[in-house]
Amino acid sequence: MKINNAFIVTAIAVSVSSVAGAQTNGTASTGKESKPSKHLYIDVHHLEPGKVEFKDVAAAHAKDLAVEKKYGVNFIKYWVDKEKGLVYCLSSSPDTASITKTHAEAHGLLPAEIYQVSDGKEASSNNQKNYYLDVHELGAGNVTAAAVADAHKKDLAVEGKYNVNFINYWVNEKEGVVMCLSQAPDSSAVIQTHKEAHGLLPAYISSVKEGK
Repeated sequence: MKINNAFIVTAIAVSVSSVAGAQTNGTASTGKESKPSKHLYIDVHHLEPGKVEFKDVAAAHAKDLAVEKKYGVNFIKYWVDKEKGLVYCLSSSPDTASITKTHAEAHGLLPAEIYQVSDGKEASSNNQKNYYLDVHELGAGNVTAAAVADAHKKDLAVEGKYNVNFINYWVNEKEGVVMCLSQAPDSSAVIQTHKEAHGLLPAYISSVKEGK
């Protein structure tokens, strides 16, 4: 049986062309649209001091969870400072607008600030009941994630002296904001740890209750 060599060459060329056409930017097409990349955010709600009940925030959070998929958001944790009337929400999201839309549709309580953040390596919590979120306002352009990571290592080297357990931190380089989550006997123990470790003291400290 004789095979036409010209036919073989033509078939190979068509096959190669089909494979190349199915690839874009070095990746094969799967027929599915790529999902937008997500970033970490902490959004902060300023409510009436002394009037914020944890159970009410938990109920609002449940409403967020019922809506979040519509906007590609994943709410991870939240913290409530009843005394100051502050609520902090940690999420991953394609952008800030998606977070705002989720809150707006879920319960209408919109955040005053939304920070895009990078985080550190999370440590385990211990049996201490008091949680604190201390906030450093260092100014735009005055902080880098690498510098905060170095300062955090110094905190970890000192924390045992004051019975503090630093769990994680979040950095917004653009606005120079750093938030540190810890467990401690009291807020002064957190301040003493920062002071001895690197001397960078927080602008304020929130005594918080954590929810998920």
